[in-house]
Parts: sequence; C-alpha cells; structure tokens
Amino acid sequence: MTLYGYWRSTSSYRLRIALALKGLTPEQAPVHLVRNGGEHRSEAYRRINPQGRVPSLVLDDGSVLIQSPAIIEYLEEVYPDPPLLPADPVARARVRAVAAIVGCDIHPLHNVGPLNHLRRDLGQPEEAVAAWIGHWISDSFAAIEALIGEDGHCFGPEPGLADVYLVPQVYAARRFAVPLEPFPRIVRATTLAEAHPAFQAAHPSRQPDAE
Repeated sequence: MTLYGYWRSTSSYRLRIALALKGLTPEQAPVHLVRNGGEHRSEAYRRINPQGRVPSLVLDDGSVLIQSPAIIEYLEEVYPDPPLLPADPVARARVRAVAAIVGCDIHPLHNVGPLNHLRRDLGQPEEAVAAWIGHWISDSFAAIEALIGEDGHCFGPEPGLADVYLVPQVYAARRFAVPLEPFPRIVRATTLAEAHPAFQAAHPSRQPDAE
C-alpha cells in the first residue's frame, strides 16, 4: 500500500499512528501542501483523490481510500489486532466521541484552507488568526480533559483511537503556542503515548518529507 500525506498534516499524522499501531509500513508518497501552490491541488493528485486533500491510502489492489476517519475504520476492520476500540459498545462510543471532538470540532477550524481564508480573503492579521486557533483548540481540549481517564492512556493501559487523534492535535497546539497547563490529563496521556514506538515512528520529524 502507498500513503499519500504531508509530514505536518495532523490528519496524515493520525493515520500514520494507526498504521504503525497495526504494524503496517506503507510506502510513502509525500504531497507538499505549500510548495508550487500546493501539490494537493495538482491534476495528478486529484486523479488519486478528487477532493485534493491528504491523506490518501492506495491499497495493493489499486483501491483508493480517502478521509482519515474512514481509512482508520477500514484498518480496524481488516487488521483488528491490536484493537483501537474497546469491545463494550458504550466504551466504544466514548472513545469515538473524543476522536470526533478532535476530527470534527478542532481540526477543520485550523486546517490550511480555513486559515488561508482568514488571512487572504478576510484580511485578518496573524494575531487574530492565532487567537482563532487558540480559542477553538482550548475550548475543545477542556471537554476532552473532562472525558478521558486520570491515569494511563486516554482510556486505559493501551493506546487506542482517542490517543491516535489526540496526540497529533497536541502537536498542533504546541506548534501554535496554545497553553497546555490547564489540561494535565491531556499532557499525561500525550507524554505516555509519545514514548510508544508506533507514535515515535509516526512523528512528523521522522517523515521523509520533514522540513
């Protein structure tokens, strides 16, 4: 399989973590989101992913999967060990809720497209853009802080789907200088995950296109 992604993309990062946890090492095909106006906008890449977003995962039979939540669900179904979700339906829903807070409520608001719209089309200065990012990350982190456990990973002794989503979001929060002191549970879970070999292998700094 081949993974099309960008080293600093949090959605690519979360998929790399999921792949690593499943013991999968796809070939990487970097797609630069800034160079040449954004390689994700090129005709060649849109033939792979009509949405022009990363990540995309091309399977060995040529099937193309897009959108990190859908790809991670595919991995969970086809490669069930180790599981990213608990067996109990209520527990699964709670884990998915934390993942959705990151994937649906935080990440879309600080993605490249919305930030460029704020800067270019709405004429907002960098101070306003930074305040926008900080507000939405902190607002949702407060909810996650109340939802995850007091010890171990987000929901137990092993990393799972919530950790797969949370760690890249914390990476983004640090990148945008969002204070993390109000969120000790998030910091604890992230620190623990960052010591795991799968999370280390997926880190942006260790990718072939890292800058």
